[in-house]
Amino acid sequence: MTEAPLRSWSDSIQVYRHPRVLGMAFLGFSAGLPLLLVGGTFSAWLRSLDVELVAIGFLSWVGIAHSIKVLWAPVVDRLQLPYLTAWLGRRRAWMLLAQVVIACGLAGMALTDPRDMLWLVAVWAVMTAFGSATQDIAIDAYRVEAVSRDRQGAMAATYVFGYRVALLSSGAGALYIAGFATWSLSYAVMALLMGVGMLTTFIVREPETTTDSATRKLEQRVVDYLDRTSHKGLRRDLTAWFIGAVICPFADFIKRFGLVALVILAFIGTFRLSDIFMGVMANPFYLDLGFTTTQIGTYSGLFGLGVTLTGAAVGGVLVARYGIMRMLLFTAFMAPATNLTFSWLAMIGPEVYGLIIAIVADNITGGMAIAVLIAYLSSLTNTAYTATQYALFSSLMTLPGQFLGGFTGVVAENVGWMWFFVSSAGLGVPAILLALVLMRLAHPDRIERPGIEAPQEDPTAA
Repeated sequence: MTEAPLRSWSDSIQVYRHPRVLGMAFLGFSAGLPLLLVGGTFSAWLRSLDVELVAIGFLSWVGIAHSIKVLWAPVVDRLQLPYLTAWLGRRRAWMLLAQVVIACGLAGMALTDPRDMLWLVAVWAVMTAFGSATQDIAIDAYRVEAVSRDRQGAMAATYVFGYRVALLSSGAGALYIAGFATWSLSYAVMALLMGVGMLTTFIVREPETTTDSATRKLEQRVVDYLDRTSHKGLRRDLTAWFIGAVICPFADFIKRFGLVALVILAFIGTFRLSDIFMGVMANPFYLDLGFTTTQIGTYSGLFGLGVTLTGAAVGGVLVARYGIMRMLLFTAFMAPATNLTFSWLAMIGPEVYGLIIAIVADNITGGMAIAVLIAYLSSLTNTAYTATQYALFSSLMTLPGQFLGGFTGVVAENVGWMWFFVSSAGLGVPAILLALVLMRLAHPDRIERPGIEAPQEDPTAA
């Protein structure tokens, strides 16, 4: 397959008019809403009631559900839900079930007083977190399958837009409601806002996918293997399900890319290293430099959000025009390079103009990078195993950065802020080198996405 020709700027911008691209903003809102409600906002609520820090620390573990979602992604990929799957389809059924679980969990938290029954609040929080992680699996799979590859950048951009608006709602919005009224009312309002996702799930169409010949051959080998074994009844059914749902997605990925699969996984794991590593220490850096909390909230929070969303939207347009790989290489270089603006800020001191320049540079490239990366990860999946394969990629995307993030304080204390940000930029070098290798060996714009055989996409389909 030859590389696709460049689109015109007009056609590239028009990609945002597609109904499914617009609908992804509302699904992104539904995905982002629960995150802080079992994270930072949850911790603020507990501390305001004088819950012990030790308990708050342990309860922060409920968020680990998003890091281990790959463990039950095969279930979401393959298990049909009674009634719901026949009614809504494979992806929307799981989306609706997860949204109902999240809404019930948030409502349960709203109706329970942590001072009297902290254990029950913890149960509701765990329920919400696992519902949220499950919703992520289903929405990610829907996003990959719903549109063609050239629209994946735009889908990622509108998803990021909705997700960020949800974080603002469940962060600053929830805190405002709690300050004006009560925490119970705040969580009750958040539970009602999950209705945005439920309504969108009913409105959008289930994506249509077909299995390609290579995938059919792979699964036929499973059938042939089972025919040669002595497995009967339930044991045979369970073995068939496990191989098809768990083994085949990984076997398919390795079979398609061979040893290059290891390069791809290494690239995914390193792409956001510099961004996550730097982000952990951003707020302490601002405070140490002498900026006030009001300045940080205004420029890094609200202003930074707008710049990030702009970057994501620009990334979606550029992917549509230039293709995934060109933009992946560009953002792999620019995202860590802009970390150097913080080194410059450390040298000039608490100058507002310096803070604005650093935030604009970092957030616009960060927004572009995440939109482009999501489009890239989507291009790697086989639509026969979308949920499982994408859950693997998205977990790997953040895990190395989160691990190294634990050492950021040690590095900053020993080398100082200027060299800390220089070192964070240096962490981006492996991703740049790996992107150059992948551009030659596994260019996504020259590889057909498996699982679909010449789809005839309806441009008006919701």
